[in-house]
Amino acid sequence: MLAGAGKMGGAMLRGWLDAGLDPSRTTIIDPVPARAIVDLCTRTGIALNPRDPAPGAVLVLGIKPQGLDAAAPGLDRLIGRDTLLVSILAGKTVADLRTRLPRARAVVRAMPNLPASIGRGATGAYASPEVAPDQRGAAEALLAANGTVAWLADEAQIDAVTAVSGSGPAYVFLLAETLAEAGIAVGLDPDVARDLARATVVGAGALLAEDPAEAAELRRNVTSPGGTTAAALDVLMRPDGLAALMREAVAAARRRAEDLSG
Repeated sequence: MLAGAGKMGGAMLRGWLDAGLDPSRTTIIDPVPARAIVDLCTRTGIALNPRDPAPGAVLVLGIKPQGLDAAAPGLDRLIGRDTLLVSILAGKTVADLRTRLPRARAVVRAMPNLPASIGRGATGAYASPEVAPDQRGAAEALLAANGTVAWLADEAQIDAVTAVSGSGPAYVFLLAETLAEAGIAVGLDPDVARDLARATVVGAGALLAEDPAEAAELRRNVTSPGGTTAAALDVLMRPDGLAALMREAVAAARRRAEDLSG
């Protein structure tokens, strides 16, 4: 059962379906589902907002963190004694969830990202001590259908995962935007600049996925001493350059994730 089929919940759902999830065993609870979700449910036979849903083996919580308080009474009724709660709510700790959802016992906190919709997501996950081995296996199967899963020993690391990989796709999309804008600034036609920037980011990402070398080694492989790439990297790698900005950005995202807790 999936409660909340917005951008992230919907992305995960599409990844599950592509991985072979049986639509007839799937239920979505969403008071205001997007048209795309309604159409998907109609096309595949997924149950959408049934009148009296029974608790299932797994409840994936994909609502907005700010909406948890209002939704909690209805969600708590969907949790049975043996239900595994998988939460993708940024900032909401296991303690937060149990305060608002008293029936919850076994809880997995997970932080996926948007590429989950194409099976190329990156998810950090933490299992509370009450999660049984078979429940952890069920969570692993669901999350791995969307891409890479890294299990965390410490729940506090979820906020760092949120800041790095949860928000990370937006950083990459911004890179494509700004690279295109820089190309326009040096004289490229806007459409050409956008096409080349997009293809460059996609190609570099594909190479990073296929080549076992570290990112730093791949960077060095395309950087000739005294060449054009080296001239650009001299700017990006100066003390106040990209590394400093990224550290500042990730720290800001982590602080915001911490602010959302409680």
